[in-house]
Amino acid sequence: MALAITDATFEEVVLKSDKPVVVDFWAAWCGPCRMVGPVIDEISSEYEGKAVVGKVDVDANQEFAAKYGVRNIPTVLVFKNGEVVNRQVGVAPKKTYTDFIDAAL
Repeated sequence: MALAITDATFEEVVLKSDKPVVVDFWAAWCGPCRMVGPVIDEISSEYEGKAVVGKVDVDANQEFAAKYGVRNIPTVLVFKNGEVVNRQVGVAPKKTYTDFIDAAL
């Protein structure tokens, strides 16, 4: 399962990570988010130990969603060394996300 990331843990988990980090910005009421969620969970298992995979509920945690210009959900950001290196807005095939991670490894 993907890690639940909050505004309080974002800096430690995402920005200070020594591994690439995939962050899925989502909300419970968002239909497309419910399509992306299981894919993100799968990727979390497959990349365990190689990358950090987490989710930010934008309804409860708005600080970093605003900071990174997340206006539509789902938005998946890939961070490396605390910087955004890839962004996918909307639903995409699993390969899109895994290619982003592989490029950041």
